[in-house]
Amino acid sequence: MVLRNSTRLSLLGMTSFIALAAFPSLAAAQDEVSAEQDEGGVSTIIVTAQRRDENVQDVPIAISAFNQEELARRGISNALEVAQFVPNLVGLNNTGLGTANAYYLRGIGNTESIATFDPPIGTYVDDIYLSRQNANNLSLFDVNRVEVLRGPQGTLFGRNTTGGAVNVFLNEPGDEFAGYVELGYGSYDQKLARASIDVPLADSFAVKVSGYWQNDDGYAINNLTGERTNENDGWGVRLGLRGELSDTARWTGSYIHTFADSANLLNFDCDPTNPANCDGRFVATGLTENGTFDSAIFGPLLTGDKNGYGLGNRATMDFISSNLEFELSPDWTLNIITGFVDIGQKFALDFADGRGLPSTSNPVPPVVGFTFGGFTISNEGEHTQFTQEVKFTGSIADGLIDVVGGVYYFYEDNRTDFGDIFSLNLGPGGPPPDGFPLILADRTLTNTAEAWAGYLQADINLTEQLTVTAGIRYTDEEKTFDIRDNRARVGNSSLCRAAAQFGPSTCIDTVNLIATNGRAIPTKQSVDLWTPRFAINYAVTDDVLLFASATRGFKSGGWNARGTSPTELLPFGPETAWSYEVGAKTELLDRRVRFNVTGFWLDVSDLQTPSAFIRPNGSLAFITRNFADYENKGVEIEITTVPVEGLNLFASVGYQDDEYVIDANAPALDEFGVQAVAAQQADCLNQLAAGRLPNAAGADNAPACGVGIVAPDGSIAEPVRTPDWTVAIGGSYDAEFGDFTLTPSINANWRSDSEVGTSEVTLFDQSVTGPSGAVFPSNTLGLGNPIDPASGSFSPDRWIVNASLTLKNVAGWSLIAECRNCFDEEAVESALANFSYLNPPRTWMVRAKYDF
Repeated sequence: MVLRNSTRLSLLGMTSFIALAAFPSLAAAQDEVSAEQDEGGVSTIIVTAQRRDENVQDVPIAISAFNQEELARRGISNALEVAQFVPNLVGLNNTGLGTANAYYLRGIGNTESIATFDPPIGTYVDDIYLSRQNANNLSLFDVNRVEVLRGPQGTLFGRNTTGGAVNVFLNEPGDEFAGYVELGYGSYDQKLARASIDVPLADSFAVKVSGYWQNDDGYAINNLTGERTNENDGWGVRLGLRGELSDTARWTGSYIHTFADSANLLNFDCDPTNPANCDGRFVATGLTENGTFDSAIFGPLLTGDKNGYGLGNRATMDFISSNLEFELSPDWTLNIITGFVDIGQKFALDFADGRGLPSTSNPVPPVVGFTFGGFTISNEGEHTQFTQEVKFTGSIADGLIDVVGGVYYFYEDNRTDFGDIFSLNLGPGGPPPDGFPLILADRTLTNTAEAWAGYLQADINLTEQLTVTAGIRYTDEEKTFDIRDNRARVGNSSLCRAAAQFGPSTCIDTVNLIATNGRAIPTKQSVDLWTPRFAINYAVTDDVLLFASATRGFKSGGWNARGTSPTELLPFGPETAWSYEVGAKTELLDRRVRFNVTGFWLDVSDLQTPSAFIRPNGSLAFITRNFADYENKGVEIEITTVPVEGLNLFASVGYQDDEYVIDANAPALDEFGVQAVAAQQADCLNQLAAGRLPNAAGADNAPACGVGIVAPDGSIAEPVRTPDWTVAIGGSYDAEFGDFTLTPSINANWRSDSEVGTSEVTLFDQSVTGPSGAVFPSNTLGLGNPIDPASGSFSPDRWIVNASLTLKNVAGWSLIAECRNCFDEEAVESALANFSYLNPPRTWMVRAKYDF
C-alpha cells in the first residue's frame, strides 16, 4: 500500500512538474513575450459546447478540446485515441467489434452494441447525433476539432448523455484551391492513403472532397487455420459543401460514406496451440473468414444471409448533414439542422476462441478449433435514423441575456437478424472439429425510437464578471420492440424446431414474451421528463474563470435483447443523473500556461448495467438490469504550457472514487420476478457460509455469487472501467533548421488497476474443495495467482507510450515516423465469459505528406 501511494504521488508530482519547470523560462521571457501575446502562448480553441461559438476557457463546463494542430501533435488518427488524453475517460474497442467504440466517462459507459441499448456517451458529428455504437470509431481524416464534454449534457444535447458527449466537427470547404495528399506504410503490412482538396466553384460556393483508404494483414495469427485477424481495413469518402447564399444566409452540408472491416477478436500473448511461443498475438478458433454455418449433418444452422458469413466484422455508414443558417438580425441567428444516418453491419464472431469457456472446473480449456466457433454470434444489422433540429441563438437587452433554444426531433428504426451457436463436444456431431453445434437462438429483432424535445438556456450577465445560467429541456420519447423467431414452427403452435436443436423449443417471439412470474413483458416504453441545468461563473480577471454547475441528464430504457429465451428479454428502465461541478479555468503568464481544474460529484439513479455469466450448461448468458444506483466523486486537472516558442507540453490527471448504491430494503423480487441485488447478496453470503463455491459446477455451486454486481466473495462488486487514477503527459518541440522543421513528439498515459467485468470474476490457480468433496482446480475467491493466460476481469495498472518524429519543409512536404504503444505494453481492456481482451500490440508507421 505504501509503495502504491508513493507511485501515485510521484505521478502527481511529475504532472505538476511540467507546468512548474516552465516558470523560470517564462519569467525571463516575460518582457519579450508581452508584445506578441496574441501570437504566442497556448492556442485559442473555439468550441460550441453551449451550442454557440465561444472560447473554451469561457465556458463553465468541463471540456477537453483538441483542434487540428493538437490532434496532429498528439498523433490522434481516430476517435478512440482521443480517450488517452481526457481525465477519467476510458475508451476501448467493443469485444469483437473493431468498428465500435465504448466510452466510460466518470464511470458511466456501456459496451453493448445491440440496438435496444443506447450508449450513455453521445457521439455527435457536426451536431448530428449517432445513436449506434456499431460504427462510431471514426477515422479522423477531415476533422477540424474534437470536443469531449464531461458530465451529463441533458439540457443542450438531450437523451443518452448521462456520462457526457464526444463532439466531432469536420472541416468546411475553404475559399482557395488547396489540399493535401498522404501515403503511409507500417507494421503488419499496413498501407494508408489520405487526400483532401478544396475547390471554390464561385465566390459564394465551395466544395471539399476528401477520402482515406487503409489495409493491413491483422496483428493476430491463427496457427490452426493459417489466417491473420484483427485487421483494421476500410475506406471512406466525404463531400463537403458550403454556400454563402446571401449576406444573411449560409448553408453547409456533408455526405460521408465509410466502410470498415475491423475486428477485435479474443487473442492471447502466447499461442494456445503452442504455449511456448509468446512472440506475438494469437487466436485458435476454427471459424474461418471464408467459412459458413453449413453443417454436413444438420444442414444450414442459421437462417438468412448470416448463415453464409465468415469470421469478421464489416460495417458501412452513410451520413448526410445539412445546416442552413439565417442571420435574422445582428443579435439573432436561426439554424435548421438536418441529419440522416444509415448503418449496416455484418459480422460472425467467435467469443470463445473455438473451444469451451473458462470455468473453475476447466480454467484453461484445451484448444479444439470448433469449425463453427466455441460461442459464436452471427449478426446482420440495419440501422437508420433521422434528426431534425431548429435552433436559435441571440441576446436580449443589449447583451444582458444570451439565449440558446430550439426544438428537436429524432426517429430511429432498427432491424437485427442474429443467431447464437454454442458448440459441444458430444452427440451425433462426433469429435472435433465440428462438435455438436447447439443453436441457442435465431431471431429477428425490430425496434424503433421516436423522441420530441424542446430546450431553452439563458445566460444572465449580471455584471461584466458575473453570469448566472439556467436551462431546461423537455423530452417525450417512445420506444417499441418486436421479435420473431426465424426457425420453422411446429404446426401452428408457439413451438419451433431447428435441425441442430435437441427437440422443439419455445420460440423467441413477441407473443411469448412472458416473465418467469407470469407477467407479460411490455413491448413499448414511454418516458417524458425534464432535464434542467444551473450554473454560475465569475471572471476574476480576463484569464481566470471560476464556475459551479448542477446538471441533469437521462438515458433511455430498453430491452435485454441478447437473451436466448423469452423470459430473459426483460425491459430495463431509464437511468437519470445529477452532476455537480466546481472548477477554475485559468491562463497564466501571458497565456504561456493554461491550468484547468474541476471537482465533480455524480449521482445516478437506476444505472443500466450489462452483465454476462456462464450458465450451468457452459453457454454464455447476458443480462442487463437497473441493478443499483451509482455515485462517483473526483477531481480532474488539465495543464497545457508553451514555456518557449516551439515547445508544447501537456499533462492531465483524473481521480475518481465511485461505488454502486443498492436498496437494502427493496422487495426480494421485482415486478418481473427478478431477484433484487440485496436479496441476492444475502443468499450469496449464506451459500458461502455453507461452504459452497462461487462460479463452480453442480451442487457445490453458490449460484448467487459472482453474478450481476455481486462479487464472488459476496461483496458488491467494484464498478467497471473506473480506475482511481488516469494520467497523461507529453510534449513536442519544433526545432527549425532553415527551410526545415524537425518535431519530436512523445506522450504517455497511465491508469491504475480496475475491474473490467461486472461480476468481478477472475480465475485463480489454487484448487478448492466443495461440500460434496469435489475438487476444483481453480477458484474465483482470489486464492493463489491469476490463471495465465489471464482469465477474468482484473486489469492491472499500465503505461502506454506513443511517439513520433516529423520533418517538415516550407514547400509543403513532410515525413512522419511514429509508433503507438511503443514498448508493447499488454493491458486488459475488457472481459467476457471469463476471457480477457487485450489492447492492441505495438505498431509503427512511416507517412509522407504534401500540402498544397
